[in-house]
Amino acid sequence: MASVARSMASLLFFVAVLCGSMGFSAGAVYKVGDSQGWTILGNPNYTNWAVSKTFHVGDVVVFEYNKQFHNVLQVTRQAYRACNASAPLATFTSGNDSIPIKTPGHHYFLCGIPTHCTLGQKVDIRIPKSSAIAPSLAPSSPGGGGASMGPSAALSPKANGASTLHSMSLPGVVVGQFLMLVFWMCLG
Repeated sequence: MASVARSMASLLFFVAVLCGSMGFSAGAVYKVGDSQGWTILGNPNYTNWAVSKTFHVGDVVVFEYNKQFHNVLQVTRQAYRACNASAPLATFTSGNDSIPIKTPGHHYFLCGIPTHCTLGQKVDIRIPKSSAIAPSLAPSSPGGGGASMGPSAALSPKANGASTLHSMSLPGVVVGQFLMLVFWMCLG
């Protein structure tokens, strides 16, 4: 019985460490405009830039710009479409703004300097509703990397990309379900 208690204590410690570290490794960092940054010089296409990325809740978008000539305003969809900077949801002016994405959906940003938005200095960061937080434990490619479920379970890929769980034991299932519950509690 003492062995089970020690095992559970070790498991709880591991889960606590995992939950504590998730805030530091939860998502990717994207520099808006890549090497061009946030500017109108060179006519960067922020629409093409955004659709070339796969964003997730937990990612961070970084706006790098010359703060003497630009800023970043987070706005509503209507303001984004009309290039209306009069009532921003948030204003960023540091020249190096890191903005964490905390919810799925569209996140609209534009430059509030007159004419910059109409010249294309605006971006729609879209996070699919099905997007979960992008933890560092997620595999970078199908079947590669990621977290292991231990000796009591093994995953085998199917042709459609789905996975099937084989040879599970009751303790393995219970521990796995417990870890999933704790993981989701950490996210909330």
